[in-house]
Amino acid sequence: MWKIVFTVLAAVLAVGLGGMVGGFQDMDVNDEGARNALNFAVVQHNRANNDMYLSQVAEVVKVQRQVVAGSKYIITVRMAKTPCRKDSANEVCAIHEDPAQAQPYECTFTVWSRPWINDIKLLKEKC
Repeated sequence: MWKIVFTVLAAVLAVGLGGMVGGFQDMDVNDEGARNALNFAVVQHNRANNDMYLSQVAEVVKVQRQVVAGSKYIITVRMAKTPCRKDSANEVCAIHEDPAQAQPYECTFTVWSRPWINDIKLLKEKC
């Protein structure tokens, strides 16, 4: 019986303090881990799509992190196309200013990062 009371009390306290323990928490996009996860996801996104031109982040909508065996990030962004071709050599590319050429779209990336073993994976991408 005490286990049930303790479990219910712990759940009530966790919810009252802003979320379930181990759940996703909103984060600042300027967090180093979140920035690394986003940069990795954008590189993987550009590698995987068939477009001739690179896409870049136009706006970060939301960043969340869950502490697991490492950190799992869910990052929602608005992406847009640049005038830079994928085969160009390390150019810094600005997004097209003309919305018709930029063709903005939204993506949500799920990234799992374990920096202590130099491991990062794009688990899911939805655009």
